[in-house]
Formats: sequence, structure tokens, C-alpha cells
Amino acid sequence: MQDIRTPWTESPERLFEILETSKEGLAAYEADKRYAHFGPNSLMSEERSKIAMLLGQFASPIVLILIVAGAISFGMGHTKDGIIIIAILIINSLLGFYQELKAETSIRSLQRLTENHVRVLRNGIETTLPAHTLVPGDVIFLGEGDLVPADVRLIESYALEVDEALLTGESLPCEKSADALVLSDAPLYERENTLFSGSSILRGKTVALVYATGSFTEIAKIAEAAQQRSPESPLTRSMRHFSKQLLVAILAILTFLGIISIFQGRSYEEMISFLIAQLVSAVPEGLPIVITLILAIGAFRLSKHKVLVRHLPSVESLGSTTLIATDKTGTITEGILSVKETLPIDKEELYRCAALCNDAHDGKGDSIDIALEKWLNEDFATIQHTYKRIFDHPFDATTRMMATVNQIDDTQKLYIKGAYETLLSLATNSEEERKQLQEGHDTMASLGLRVLAFGVSEHHWEVPENAPVRIVGLIAFADRPKADAAQAIALAREAGIRIIMITGDNPITASVIAEEIGLERKGKKVLTGSEIDTLSDEELQAQLEHTSLIARAMPENKYRIVQLLQKQGNIVAVTGDGVNDVPALKAADLGIAMGNGSEAAKASSKMVLVDNNLGVIIDAIRQGRVIADNLRKVLFYLLSTSLGEIILISMAILMAFPLPLHPTQILWINVVTDGVCDKTFAMCDEEGNVMKRKVRSMDKQFFDRPMMLRLGWFAVVTASVTMALFVYLLDHNYSYTEAITMTFTTVVAAQWVNAILIQKESEPFLKNIRRSFSINPWLWVGISIGVVLQSIALFVLPEWFHVITPTAEMMGFVAMALLAIFALEEGYKWVEYSRKK
Repeated sequence: MQDIRTPWTESPERLFEILETSKEGLAAYEADKRYAHFGPNSLMSEERSKIAMLLGQFASPIVLILIVAGAISFGMGHTKDGIIIIAILIINSLLGFYQELKAETSIRSLQRLTENHVRVLRNGIETTLPAHTLVPGDVIFLGEGDLVPADVRLIESYALEVDEALLTGESLPCEKSADALVLSDAPLYERENTLFSGSSILRGKTVALVYATGSFTEIAKIAEAAQQRSPESPLTRSMRHFSKQLLVAILAILTFLGIISIFQGRSYEEMISFLIAQLVSAVPEGLPIVITLILAIGAFRLSKHKVLVRHLPSVESLGSTTLIATDKTGTITEGILSVKETLPIDKEELYRCAALCNDAHDGKGDSIDIALEKWLNEDFATIQHTYKRIFDHPFDATTRMMATVNQIDDTQKLYIKGAYETLLSLATNSEEERKQLQEGHDTMASLGLRVLAFGVSEHHWEVPENAPVRIVGLIAFADRPKADAAQAIALAREAGIRIIMITGDNPITASVIAEEIGLERKGKKVLTGSEIDTLSDEELQAQLEHTSLIARAMPENKYRIVQLLQKQGNIVAVTGDGVNDVPALKAADLGIAMGNGSEAAKASSKMVLVDNNLGVIIDAIRQGRVIADNLRKVLFYLLSTSLGEIILISMAILMAFPLPLHPTQILWINVVTDGVCDKTFAMCDEEGNVMKRKVRSMDKQFFDRPMMLRLGWFAVVTASVTMALFVYLLDHNYSYTEAITMTFTTVVAAQWVNAILIQKESEPFLKNIRRSFSINPWLWVGISIGVVLQSIALFVLPEWFHVITPTAEMMGFVAMALLAIFALEEGYKWVEYSRKK
């Protein structure tokens, strides 16, 4: 295959020769050879190697501090402490590596599920393949709403308009033509006979020849600078900010305690031990990767509920959705149309228009076109074969019409189908026919039918929206609401979620559907796209507060509505399937594309529905709330652990006592408690019915006042009871080693108690005990592993952890401390529960 530098200067025939292919496409074996040579048709994404992931575990400040602590321990002759610190570092790093690898694998799997597909000719047979399998020489088919998957030269084109803003910055549509001649030095925006990877088809269709894929495309040249990571989620950013604040607070505490230690006359060795202990206890170093793991597991749970996540951070905000702006067709209604009523003014021309102004082919195409094909039956193919198409104007969302020019015997005629109001404004019909059409339209629309007008003209076929048209009839289509649409809307209302239906349909038709599913009251005024255009932002915001239905909406209306709803403080989810929905999908907090929608819509969305159903969206929000609750619980658990250790160490220093925990023990606690338990929080089941709860605002989703008070109480109780035990033991002639053995075991087991109590936030453990044990079975697995590890520390390697093998008496003290901690924490939860009731 020859090298090709300026394909836009070559004719399609010459390009077939250069690329050693034909109009029949490549043979399968040749495509495989080229794939092996050129590689996948995708930009080289930043995929970290396993070695880089493993080394990355040692890059955090806390790990570097612990490495220094280990070195100090070796330098001071504390060899066992140094070995323990390094060993725990390795264990923590391996756990972090495993979690990150699992999360990365989950994300890659989700990306494969949501990959774009394209129609390709291979061996002369049209087939649909993943876009990454394209190679130079492939012949592909593109139509309205498709993403351009590679750099291509047009072979055939029909009324083609493309959005190339991603490459050129040009916001207006670019007209393209296979017949255009382009100079070799033409800039991107003047290459009218080529399409570039990353652009999207706004109107028309084309057959095109792939000449560049993957890293050889124009978009790859623009993006060849260092790849950027996906943006951090709001929670991750806030946690990073919180960690910085925590570190500043710890430094302040350390400074204060250091000064006190100097006045207490403590040795430098002891002060260094304090420093290491306080730093290790303060920072929940595993938190960011645990968050990512929970989001990844949550995304896979959503995939089981027919929702594919394209942007992982969107999982955490799904549970905060306050408003859904949804399409009607296919989401609320079945989306399977059939002809139910007709009103012919000229029956012969109506049949011709229904067949000729139609792109259906063998049951494939737009739902209206397919319904007309089925309705006309054998006449459909006969009419299309008899009257050849000369030109076509694809459906335009702005004019709400489609038009074709066909040869009818010795003359050319323009056939138009579209919204009744659009054709009525162009109509040349008599007053009697207009009256008949209006009455027929209103009757059909009042039954909830979708009504289209069909017309014919012999003028202005270049610009159909200016043509004088004779309406030759009306055809009404039935699209009934889905069986569970009303139930989904009722469930959303109960959960505090508003639903606004935004449709291009006639207001009467839309109102009937809205009333039938309980979205809108009968007789309530419907807001229309034309009315929206006359309103200021302030006036429209006021209308939106009381509106659940918007009809005859344009794409720019939908985009504006989303932005204004967000200004009102809403977390907005938007559904869409067409290329015209892209601006609204991008602007939304959660852009949700339909699984059978355009590739452009899917690429602009954060989630893709396998089943186009409002009920699926509501169920996804339920799952999102469960995921958010689990994130909230793991945050509480990790932060209460760290805070409890900070308070315990600080109390010992302020009371001039020796450390109740050795630094190596604190490290072990973080592995035995946090390390084996926090991963299981992702598996916690739904607590109660989350859809009977009003939406939590984003700023209170994870850190509201009740949580902060409970977090403080749990930390203070654990620290106080443990310190009280430590003081009691030292005052009653127990050795320091015996005392630290019991405090070490108490703190470990107390964290298990905390993990158990945290699984249910809305009610105490002893309320519905069976549910308390079954809400998260995986937690018991984590605790069991922790028990085994702690037993090794106490009974196999006690001297390595500065403890002795505990006696039955010592374990009795631990049990009493745990009972006290459980009673105080459970008591607090009963007080909370009683206040709520």
C-alpha cells in the first residue's frame, strides 16, 4: 500500500488504487493484516503499566514519611520496628496496587461496553464493527448523528453537514461534498471532501473511504501532547482538600504537643516515637483508592441494571439528582410507531409522499419511516422503484420537516413530510380543505396520536421551507406510554425528584401522554418552544418552577432549559438520543444517552441506557443513592478511625503518660482494621428504602452535621475508653507491656465494632438485629481475616509488636472495654433514632 499525504487532492478512484481497496471494501484477511500493521483505531490513551502502578503506591507523602520512620528505627537500633514498618508498607502498597489494578480493569471493561460502532463494507457485505477495528482502505457508511470514527475521503455524499468544532473551533455547521476539489495546501476547514475523526454528522449521509486511523489522524496530531487524566471527581477533590487541611491541623497539634513534651522532659527518642505515631494515626492514606474502588464496583452494579457508565465520577453524583429532563418518544412511550388514522385530501399523492419521502430500508431506519413502510406494504417498494429520487433534504430539527425531489413522469416534484404547523404555514390549500385538516388534526391529537402532515410542491425544491405546498393528507401514529412509566414518575416524586418532559411533539399530543402517566394535570398550560424564545431568562426560570411539560422544543431550547435549571440549584439529568441533544447532554450534570441513539449523543453522555426506559433511570438513581450511602459510610469509618487514634495519642501526651500504642502497632491497626474492612463497604445493601428519602444536597451528601457529631462521638468514645483502660492498668501494677498489649487489642477490636455499627446509619444495631447481621455479609469476611491477622500478631509474633501473648484475664479487660464502647456508641445511635421518630 502506497503512502498517501494529501488524500483530499485525489479522486475517489485514485484513492482506491493507492489504498489497494475497492468499492466492495477490504477482504477480512487483508483487514486483519492492516490492523496488525497500523494498530487499533484509537488515540494512545494513558494506560499505566503494572510496574508504574506498583511504584506509584510509594509516591504519597505519608509513605515517604513512613520510609523515613523505618530508616530512623534502623538507625536507632530498633531493627524489629524497622522491619515491621517496611513490611507493613509493602503489604499496604500491595493492597493499594491490587485495588488500583482492579479499578483500572473495571474502568477499561466499561469503556469497551460503551465503545462506538460503525457500519463497514467487508468482502462486499455491510457489517457493524467496533470503531477501533477500522483500518485504512475500509469503506464505511455514516449518517445523521454518527461520530466520524477516522479520517475519511468522501466517495458519495447527500446534503452533508458536519460539526468540526472539536478540530477547527468553528461553531457553524460545515457543508461537505464528495465532488469538491481541494488544493494540496488547503487548511483543515477548507477540505470539503474529507471528514475528520472526532467530528459528527449533523445532516445528511455519506459513503466514505478511510485513509487514516488512530495516531495518524488529524485529531491525534492535535492531541499528541501529553495525555491528560480524566478529571477528578468532586468527592476526590474535596477529600484531597480535606487531607491538606487535616495535615495542617496535625502539624499544629504536633507543634503544640512537642512543646509540652519538651517541658515534660521527654527524651528525643520518645518524642520521635510520638511524632511518628501521630503522623501515622492521622492520615487515612488508603482513602482515595478505596473511593475509586467503590465507584468502579458501583458502576458494575449499575451495568447489571442496564446502565453503562462512561464517566466513573458521575456515579457518585447520581444519587444527588434532583431533576430529570426526559424525552418522550422511546423513554416514556414505547417508541414503536404504527399508523392508526389517516385523513387523505389526495389519496394517490399521500401514498406517494409517504413512500418517497422515506429513508426506511428492509425494516431499518427512523421509526416513522418504518411505520409508513409497513402501512404501505407492497406498494412501498413499487412506488420507490417507479419514481426515482433526484435529491433529498434530510430531516431538520429546526424546520421539523424532511423533503425529497422525485421524477414523476415528465416533471419533478418536491415531497415534504413534517410537523402539521410547519406545513400549514406553507399551505396553498383552500379554506374548506384547511378546515377539514384542522378538525382532523385536532381530533387525532386529542387521542394522543402523533400527527404528521404530507405535502407536494413543484416549486423551490432547493429550499423546501420556502416552497408553496399543497397538503395532501395527514397520517396519525400511535405511540403508547410504557407500562411502568406512571409507576416510575410516582416513585420519582416520592423520592423528591422532579421530572420535566421535553418533546418536539405537538402540545395536544404531548399533554394527552403527560396526563395519562400522571405527569401533568388535565387542562394545565403547556410551555412551548416558541413561547420560550420570547421569554427572558428570569421569566423562563419562573415558568420552569411550575412546568412539567414542554412541547415543540428546539435543541437550543433544551440546552437553555438545562442551564437555567442548574442555576436554580438543581442537579440535572438529561436524556437524549440525537446529535441535536449533544449540547444539552454536555451541559447536564448527568447526560444520559439512549442505547439505540446516535454515536454523537453517546460520546457526549456520562451514562448510556441499554433499555430506553424512564424506569431504568429511576432505578439507576436508586443504585446511585446506595453507592453514595456506602461512600458516606466508608468515609465515616476511615475518618473516625484516624480521629480516634489522634485523640488517644494526644491524651497520653497531655496527661504525661507513655504512648498507649507503639507506632508499629498503629500501622498494623491500619492494615488489620481499615485495610481489610474498608473494601467491603462497597458491598453493603440498600438500607431501608432510599427512594422514600428526599434528595441530600451535594454539600451535605458526605459531611452533614449529624454525621460530624456522630463521627466525633465515636472517636472520643474509642479514645477515652481505651485511655481509661490504659491508665487503670498502669495504676494497678500491670507492666507497660501488659497494658500496651490490652490497649493495642482494644483499639483493633473497637474498629471492628465501629465497622459493624456503621453499616446501618438510620437505626441502631439492636433494632432489627437480623438485618444488622445480613446487610453486608462481606464485612464478616473482612473481620474474620482481621481476626486471623491479629491472632498472628498476638500469638505468633508478639515480640515484633512490643506485646506479650495475652492471658484470659487480659482478654477479659479487653472484652469489658469493648462492651463499654459498644454501649456508648449504640446508646448514641438510640438517642439519634428516638429524636428522628
